[in-house]
Amino acid sequence: MKKSIKLVVLSIIFQLFFLNIAFAQDKAGQIDALLNQYNQYGQFNGSALIAENGKVILKKGFGSANMEWNIPNQPDTKFRLGSISKQFTAFLIVKLAEEGKIKLDVPISTYLPDYPKANGDKITIHQLLTHTSGIPNYTSSPNFFKDKSRNPYTPEEFVKTFSDLPLEFTPGEKFNYSNSGYFLLGYIIEKISGKTYEQYLQETIFTPLKMVNSGYDHSDVILKNRAAGYEKRGKKITNSAYLDMSIPYAAGSLYSTVEDLYLWDQALYTNQLLSSKSMESLFNSYIKTGKASYGYGWFISEADNGSSGKVKVTEHGGGINGFNTIIYRIPSDKNLIVLLNNTGSTGLNEMSASIRAILYNQPFNAPKKSLAFELLDSFSEQGVANGLKTYNKLKNDPTYVILEGDMNRVGYQLLQTGKTKEAIEVFKINAETYPKSGNVYDSLGEAYLTDGNKELAISNYKKAIELDPKNEDGKKALEELLKK
Repeated sequence: MKKSIKLVVLSIIFQLFFLNIAFAQDKAGQIDALLNQYNQYGQFNGSALIAENGKVILKKGFGSANMEWNIPNQPDTKFRLGSISKQFTAFLIVKLAEEGKIKLDVPISTYLPDYPKANGDKITIHQLLTHTSGIPNYTSSPNFFKDKSRNPYTPEEFVKTFSDLPLEFTPGEKFNYSNSGYFLLGYIIEKISGKTYEQYLQETIFTPLKMVNSGYDHSDVILKNRAAGYEKRGKKITNSAYLDMSIPYAAGSLYSTVEDLYLWDQALYTNQLLSSKSMESLFNSYIKTGKASYGYGWFISEADNGSSGKVKVTEHGGGINGFNTIIYRIPSDKNLIVLLNNTGSTGLNEMSASIRAILYNQPFNAPKKSLAFELLDSFSEQGVANGLKTYNKLKNDPTYVILEGDMNRVGYQLLQTGKTKEAIEVFKINAETYPKSGNVYDSLGEAYLTDGNKELAISNYKKAIELDPKNEDGKKALEELLKK
């Protein structure tokens, strides 16, 4: 009797084991089909890795790493990460703090004696880590991409381009995303460690974790399996603009693969490189930003897991010329989503939400074609009347969707090519579709300003600020308009 009971128990265990494998395979199949659909619609071209309970259930490339040679993306394809780099920079700073080489609550002038004291004495390392320093974001400065982004700088030289600028607010007062802060953190790492940022990063993280396919990217270095970066102009693909990699630096110059980022994710569950207390400090919610909070190089939020309520999510996206990336972690279940895309900006947050829903057996939205791409071709090639005709024809087609980000990018692409009237119509459609978004009215205000319509520019900037009181750029634009 006992033997038979034992056999029954073993049988049940084996059934559950194979059932779990079947569920994982089914989820992997659903995710594969989902990403294939996004790829067919021109919205995802890259590599993906999905892990459930710490185990990889899908790793695969979609589309091309190099379109001119028709070379496919693979799990070992190397992508520029953009702002995912920030979590590595934050980790290095916390590591230095754990070793007693730096304090996070002291002014940055402690470690950068040449930094202008008027600002350097007010800003702490902690405020750089949490985007609460008030230092203007250098990538948002006028003509940044035109005047600076293609030129090489040393860290010391580039810091001087923004160190004397007035602070946008009192340090610690609020959150305002700033690449400048993370650039400074890289410079501070060099000062404290006596090594280059690249060297210290390699020795401290990549080598110990055997992340052999990760590093600081350099355009002149021959790098095996590096993806080329592209941008979408409607349905057309172009090579991305050149960017000197000394510019993003500690805020965004790293490259990696989905496989290496899995190694990174797994290491964050251990104390291999940092103590438990230091590791926890990376993921504390220090400052609110919208529905999320910011830790040290990570956004912290909650998501629905379908059964017991909410789960904590730690994630960060990245965007850099030709690339768009996301790493999305649910630590309580050791679930991981990594999506690395090499055709410019796309809806990786939407894709991650659908993949999370699949992991938790929830319903999810099927991919749809972006109407913005159709409108760009129509407005740019055939003018306002035909652009509006295309919109009215397709707006109720269930296979299309109006995505705010895509519409905004299309509007600016039209604006930058001198098609101001067409841009206004695209921004108007976006505002009608997303009437509670301050950003759509800000863009519409800018288009009216370009068109010389001061009255409508003022009206839309006011609406933008009303919906988003934190819109500092909109406030400056409105202030200038009201002076005239």
